[in-house]
Amino acid sequence: MTQLSSQDRAADWLSGAGLRPTKQRLALADLLVGDGKNRHVTAESLFASAKGHGESVSLATVYNTLRAFCDAGLVQEVTVDGSKSYFDTNMHDHPHFYWEDEGRLTDASADDLVIAALPDAPEGMEIAKVDVVIRLRRS
Repeated sequence: MTQLSSQDRAADWLSGAGLRPTKQRLALADLLVGDGKNRHVTAESLFASAKGHGESVSLATVYNTLRAFCDAGLVQEVTVDGSKSYFDTNMHDHPHFYWEDEGRLTDASADDLVIAALPDAPEGMEIAKVDVVIRLRRS
């Protein structure tokens, strides 16, 4: 069995969602999923990683590309406060830990999480998603 290269994995990830594999999308997808591991990134951290790998991409392009990846169902946006969003390549329902002292987001195990009930959605609305972010700080 042959192993996929990181570029092939990135191209497959994009084509599986029906996204055209532009040079910039491929470069960013490779950084996100090329090694086959899930990750949490901010637009700024992905931009810095792209620059560090010699990619010619603007921060605006990174934001626009991450939005396109969200819209295509490739990543989910996790907002930890009103001004900071992370983008997660793990699309399964799961909670997160936000490490306040480090400004870092990681997956938390869903095994012990129990959500017994949710409030009713307002009339004419439905609950689309529930995000659970558990904020941590040193005691």
